[in-house]
Amino acid sequence: MGSTLLIGSCEPFSGKSALVLGLARHLLSSGQRVRFGKPLATSFDWLPEQGVLPDPLIDDDVRFVGETLGLDDQELIPSLHLLSPSSAESRLAGGLLSAGDGLDHLRKHLLKFDGGVTLLEAAGNLHEGLLYGLSLVQLANDLDAPVVLVHLWQDSCSVDALLAAKAQLGERLRGVVLNAVTPDDVELLEREVVPALQRLGLTVFGVMPRSPLLRSVTVGELVRRLDARVICCPEKLDLLVETLSIGAMNVNSAMEFFRRRRNMAVVTGADRTDIQLAALEASTQCLILTGAGEPLPQLINRADELEVPLLKVDHDTLATVEVIEQAFGHVRLHEAVKATYAFRLVEEHCRLNELIQAVGLA
Repeated sequence: MGSTLLIGSCEPFSGKSALVLGLARHLLSSGQRVRFGKPLATSFDWLPEQGVLPDPLIDDDVRFVGETLGLDDQELIPSLHLLSPSSAESRLAGGLLSAGDGLDHLRKHLLKFDGGVTLLEAAGNLHEGLLYGLSLVQLANDLDAPVVLVHLWQDSCSVDALLAAKAQLGERLRGVVLNAVTPDDVELLEREVVPALQRLGLTVFGVMPRSPLLRSVTVGELVRRLDARVICCPEKLDLLVETLSIGAMNVNSAMEFFRRRRNMAVVTGADRTDIQLAALEASTQCLILTGAGEPLPQLINRADELEVPLLKVDHDTLATVEVIEQAFGHVRLHEAVKATYAFRLVEEHCRLNELIQAVGLA
């Protein structure tokens, strides 16, 4: 029988896939066989009118990790259920609370995986998936598997969620990785907070700094969320946006402000041609125009020359900004450049050999 590790979190978008990528590559480089799956699919575009779900059901995150690491199809573990409003409605109506025969099938599958390591990513938090019998706590108990949590750290109040997780998972919680820490605070946490958590029975395997790149969002994702009209450069929608700027000041102040930012999405009124042209000369990944009116031809030509996508939205500036801010840090790790950075981040800031030993993967 191979070894199994559950990777979970106390809230969604905490960095689980980044840890999976870094840990899996480390295991593969040491000669281990690795399989990966998400028992409950949470990243899969499907609508009820499309009919029956595909079989096997491979979560988009799982497929991306497999492609990035070069895993074979048989090393990608199909999901047992899809988390969606329609599937939840069906289960609720039927009074279904268990994972069904699929969990037995998964358990037998794991038993047959001889001499390798299976990494399973749980849903967004401790309780998500209860309706499917596939919450993190249920999986840990049913599969008798150790758990490592990836946890977003803001300040010492963040420990409450970890203590709650420890109370529910008990000895199966082998440790945590703290993520999205303010870079200037990493050393302080390693020196003072990590030993304090250890005294509370929480082993810390790593402290990873917050990364604007991993929190970034593609221009294409902003187009989708804003239902924006792409005026030019539709071939550049894979550009990554790391910061947001609002062009509502005078042009001189705007130019000074833009120079201090990088990889921006700039939101400004459609009538502010001066701000728009200034933004195009800075580190701007896309220009988003709000309000009435259309951009001037010279603006479109200049954006086209500089290969900066120009977007037009029906929302006002405030609503547009809210949508964009919500997108940062709440998108999937589905870009190759993010995966490359995740490898380095995990390798530099996580004690992977200590983690592997603690969870019995060695």
